[in-house]
Amino acid sequence: MLGVNAANADPVTLNIVDAAGNLQLTRKAFEAFKAKYPNLVSNITYTNSPAPQLPGKIKAMQAAHRVDIDLALIGTDALAAGLEQNLWTKLLPDESAALPGVLDKYAPGPRKMQDLAEGYGLEVTYMPAGPLVEYNPAKVANPPQTPQELLAWCKANPNKLIYARPANSGPGRTFLMGLPYLLGDKDPKDPINGWDKTWAYLKELSSCIPYYPGGTSQVMKELGEGSRDMTVTVTGWDINPRALGIVPADFKVQAFKNMTWVNDAHYMVVPKGVSKEKLAVLLKLMNFMLEPAQQAMTYDDGYFYPGPAVKGITLEMAPKQSQDVIAKYGRPEYAKWLAEFPHVQPLSAKAMVAAFAKWDREIGAQKSQ
Repeated sequence: MLGVNAANADPVTLNIVDAAGNLQLTRKAFEAFKAKYPNLVSNITYTNSPAPQLPGKIKAMQAAHRVDIDLALIGTDALAAGLEQNLWTKLLPDESAALPGVLDKYAPGPRKMQDLAEGYGLEVTYMPAGPLVEYNPAKVANPPQTPQELLAWCKANPNKLIYARPANSGPGRTFLMGLPYLLGDKDPKDPINGWDKTWAYLKELSSCIPYYPGGTSQVMKELGEGSRDMTVTVTGWDINPRALGIVPADFKVQAFKNMTWVNDAHYMVVPKGVSKEKLAVLLKLMNFMLEPAQQAMTYDDGYFYPGPAVKGITLEMAPKQSQDVIAKYGRPEYAKWLAEFPHVQPLSAKAMVAAFAKWDREIGAQKSQ
């Protein structure tokens, strides 16, 4: 709970950086906190950062003893890099008195994803991601259902398939981490010693891919404009660009045969070096973000579908706009596929950092922009 001193202190300005596209889901909830607690928060500033650049930026601030980021919203990519570099404030069990029963709030899938934070962050949104294939049905009559079929299609249609650099793309890293399961690799959790088939496959696939964009937005732009006919995607990146008109509404998705869902999440983390006064306010804010009203907002326009991380949040609780978007652009197949195929957590922090580095070095180095 907030101490007396924190409660009586002047309201603070909170500086929030988003390295995951999370503010699309949560900004209204942050603003609701500011409106509800003007005695605690006078202002909230928002900035964006590419995930690969954020850890270096925070590390430099910490070295200079001047941390001006109070809360970072991150995916598993920056979470992993920050854990590896010891950048985040330990929240659990250290601050558990201010976060009563927080772990019990999570639904089962998100609860497993929370473990990836190792106590250094709190999950705020959740998506059972993919990998899935998204394609233009006017150009692709028989969408690939196996990695081998995807490779054959790519070779027959050079430059018509792209995906983004995994270190800065949810669909890119979901594809990377899903392939070892699809290809029957020796150890899907060990990218260095257990992914022989995956790395060989990605090198061969690279022969018909023109380049690797730095982020998913560029992939969807090219898909929508018609310069590409296919990409790999995840539930949210399928629904949201179609809802926004970036990708035509009639584009389709295909699951891989016998796929394994690699789940995804966004986290709230506090960089080391943030003042005790601000930390007290941030802990109250984190509790607020996990309340049902704020969690229901995270259905948003399908960007991180479904979105909520805590138990018992249904689409009927979401704002009407969210309900309308999901009704129009969601896919009935998702409920079937989500029930039909097994789910796994992404790689551990150390393994994910190693996988990204190997991909950058051996796959992306020749063709990234």
